[in-house]
Amino acid sequence: MESVLSKYENQITIFADYLEEFPDTNDLVWILGKQHLLKTEKSKLLSDISARLWFTYRRKFSPIGGTGPSSDAGWGCMLRCGQMMLAQALICRHLGRDWNWEKQKEQPKEYQRILQCFLDRKDCCYSIHQMAQMGVGEGKSIGEWFGPNTVAQVLKKLALFDEWNSLAVYVSMDNTVVIEDIKKMCRILPLSTDTDGGSPPNSLNASNHSDELIFLDPHTTQTFVDTEEDGTVDDQTFHCLQSPQRMNILNLDPSVALGFFCKEEKDFDNWCSLVQKEILKENLRMFELVQKHPSHWPPFVPPAKPEVTTTGAEFIDSTEQLEEFDLEEEFEILSV
Repeated sequence: MESVLSKYENQITIFADYLEEFPDTNDLVWILGKQHLLKTEKSKLLSDISARLWFTYRRKFSPIGGTGPSSDAGWGCMLRCGQMMLAQALICRHLGRDWNWEKQKEQPKEYQRILQCFLDRKDCCYSIHQMAQMGVGEGKSIGEWFGPNTVAQVLKKLALFDEWNSLAVYVSMDNTVVIEDIKKMCRILPLSTDTDGGSPPNSLNASNHSDELIFLDPHTTQTFVDTEEDGTVDDQTFHCLQSPQRMNILNLDPSVALGFFCKEEKDFDNWCSLVQKEILKENLRMFELVQKHPSHWPPFVPPAKPEVTTTGAEFIDSTEQLEEFDLEEEFEILSV
């Protein structure tokens, strides 16, 4: 397409076949904290959806653990969902929520680096290889389906070895978010604030008339993609340019994991205020938010990275290295 095209005209061409699949109403649509007016901003809405990193089943990658499966079709869907959730957090961390992706357009180096964190290789920190092998410590055999909590626990542990992103990953216990514990954990870890990220919205005005959900489906098997000779990744299959799928919220499996990214303490404080104002007023709550660590719980100990001279991606090479660890939440991977 010629450069004279407007910012979204090329996106309209891509999505022209299904622009009308969304109802012609005045409803607001929320995509990861950003709202779109459905009646007048359909192309921007679809462009926003396609910009999200989309991870699906893959085949023909190197066998996990050297002798394990070379495809995650049939068992890796929840791991892929966890990758998508974390990838969006990294996009907000380095590029901001307003960053947008366009097909065949050169992207920032941070984008390429984020994408490479999730390639299906054992030396990529959040690869299917690393997640599957870390899951052994959670009682999951390689090739076994994960639940949402297992995925969250695995990502929390892998994040300890991710020095570039410096994420503090908190997984709530008993559906209860403890403000005191999160602030304690974030003040211990060396979090950096290089770029502006997206902040939580000030209010939630979702319509009650159509409470549908838009989602990216991982249940599509694609061929493994590796880096090119110049070190970049052909990202065409990591963005969903087909019709986004929708479902009635009543059909949602109640076993879910919700993820929130807060770049700075003020973002977290705003999130807490929003939750107290909009969510905790409901009779049936998805989770609780409390200020202090419950006295009847075990003491909160922030996760710590083991003293090693290499990254987790380099030394979790086989399940044999996990056998000495128990299945408790706070197990650590040590050098061998």
